[in-house]
Amino acid sequence: MGVSVKESKRALRSRLLQGRAGLDATALSSAAAALRDVVLALPEVTAARRVACYVSVGREPGTGPLIEALSDTGVDVLLPILLPDGDLDWGVYRGPRALVAAARGLLEPDGVPLGPSAVLDADVILVPGLAVDRHGFRLGRGGGSYDRVLARRLGRGFSCALLHDGEVLDIPVPREPHDVPVDAAASPSGVRRLR
Repeated sequence: MGVSVKESKRALRSRLLQGRAGLDATALSSAAAALRDVVLALPEVTAARRVACYVSVGREPGTGPLIEALSDTGVDVLLPILLPDGDLDWGVYRGPRALVAAARGLLEPDGVPLGPSAVLDADVILVPGLAVDRHGFRLGRGGGSYDRVLARRLGRGFSCALLHDGEVLDIPVPREPHDVPVDAAASPSGVRRLR
């Protein structure tokens, strides 16, 4: 009997998280600055009026410098608010002091949530992931939150996964029917257009 897609995802997820465990604070900080510069150079981001992003935690690729830079240039930055059912609501970023601790160690914007459909107004969505394959299929943490968001946005604007270098895979990411591909993957060393 073969290995299920869920088991394959779990094994790959474990391997990638082990790789991230070796990243120290200095490496994460310099990678966050490089990632900011790479993403800001994307023509889709340069032209955007509203960008949906997320506040990185742990050893995820750092989004702090990117969020600040986008906000400083007058872009509306939407940040996710995790709902009890795993879906995502959205709020407007109003500075680092307006972020509050939330479930699962996340930081979320305070203030009045805009509703799950607010993400449809974003010109660009930047999503987390542990890896992406050459066809744009991403491996997330397993909760399905961003798959719902990407499905909701299908055909609306540019989607890009933020990764560490080496996390765009030449092998296919195990996929299920609900998985939705992204248009590109950005890492500190550059952008790879997918699909």
